[in-house]
Amino acid sequence: MTKEELNPFKITQHQFDKVAKRLELKKGTHEYLRLPQRELTVNFPVKMDDGSIEVFTGYRVQHNNARGPYKGGIRYHPDVTLDEVRALSMLMTWKCALVGIPFGGAKGGVVCNPKKMSKEELERLTRRFVSEISIIIGPDRDIPAPDVYTDAQVMAWILDTYSMNKGYCVPGIVTGKPISIGGSLGRNEATGRGCMFSIIEALKHFDYKIIKEDKDNYRIDGATVAVQGFGNVGSVAAKLLFEKGAKIIAVSDSKGGILKKGKGGLDIDKLIEHKLETRSVSDFSGTTELKSKEILKVKCDILVPAALENQITGENADRIKAKIVAEGANGPTTPEADKILSERDIFVIPDVLANAGGVIVSYFEWVQSLQQLVWTERDVNERLKEIMQRSFRETIDAKGEYNTDMRTAAYMLAVERVSDAVTIRGIFP
Repeated sequence: MTKEELNPFKITQHQFDKVAKRLELKKGTHEYLRLPQRELTVNFPVKMDDGSIEVFTGYRVQHNNARGPYKGGIRYHPDVTLDEVRALSMLMTWKCALVGIPFGGAKGGVVCNPKKMSKEELERLTRRFVSEISIIIGPDRDIPAPDVYTDAQVMAWILDTYSMNKGYCVPGIVTGKPISIGGSLGRNEATGRGCMFSIIEALKHFDYKIIKEDKDNYRIDGATVAVQGFGNVGSVAAKLLFEKGAKIIAVSDSKGGILKKGKGGLDIDKLIEHKLETRSVSDFSGTTELKSKEILKVKCDILVPAALENQITGENADRIKAKIVAEGANGPTTPEADKILSERDIFVIPDVLANAGGVIVSYFEWVQSLQQLVWTERDVNERLKEIMQRSFRETIDAKGEYNTDMRTAAYMLAVERVSDAVTIRGIFP
């Protein structure tokens, strides 16, 4: 890549190719894993509130299922592209393998602007999209979940649509459902909570601004944090870090950002209330306004990019002032930026590890749905913590063994596990 390539699929393939070469994968296995197994593009009509018909484009990409059913979210966003969905499906494969859960990777998306659509329009769009992709999804085939601008309500519509077409309730078709129809306790906070656990492990590893309370409980009093993206992942991570004693000094969303360096930083509970009321973090009392991407340059101990991909690039990586970058979003750092951050000794917790909490608890929800069980929230959080801690330790060990960075170490563990599964299963017929 002579000039920085911002195509998300090419970036993901580039990262995979580097790891495949180091692992000395056989040519056939390498070529097989660098491409999705199946791609479905659908163009479908939706009746709008004014009676007009609009045609939307949606995608469902299934990357690999050697280790189990395909798993991955569905996002609604005006900038969704097929290459983006391809990249995210591949990342899901590596993420599931890295944390040791029996899923493969998939992803879906619809090109739309949900902020300009009514709830009724979103419901009709969701039900039609699910009907279109129902030929390749199922509780033992491909299990969708929430992603950017989709939530528990959207998952409820998916469950109902799929179940109505089947003629009976199929709770295992989707995760991230409302609790009242079989969702798991702790699922809504899982990605942000997992991100928090990974940050705690990084601070423990460096013995930096970490205070042990008792047994396996820690506080991070005095650690400063900046969070880009104050949606489900960013807001939950910020709140949990705040409760652990961290000082949240800056946050941003799609409409802008705010900075507060005073004693104690931002009151996250009040900021969440403000966001719910105004739908933005902007104009929060006692703060300085920032542009959304300016938050990446704020001096802090921990930076959590939890927005979209390609936020930290070769153009701004030399201005990152954090000691630790925990990737709450998928693919927020480009390869060129990775190289720069590594040269500057900035510790990156890669997306396939930092934001794996969502798919881990999705797995818990899927298991509960299939077995008609209900786990307590404490059970869910403790199991999540155990997996995040183990996965972090395994990645750190691989980093030392291969003398490389965290992202490459995580990919090497994940790719090797998927490659082993492909080899052991063989080719049929």
